[in-house]
Amino acid sequence: MPGSTKSMGVLTVSTLVVISAYTAALGSNGWLWFGWVVLGLVTVGMAASRSR
Repeated sequence: MPGSTKSMGVLTVSTLVVISAYTAALGSNGWLWFGWVVLGLVTVGMAASRSR
């Protein structure tokens, strides 16, 4: 896994942890989850393009 894809993976997982903590403490925010889904899709797209 190249460095940039690995960094995106770490960022995606870290963001999931932060958003989960935010949701537990202050309640759900749909825009945060939407943003995380977009980030996750970009990360998956990068990983898929690197594996070809």
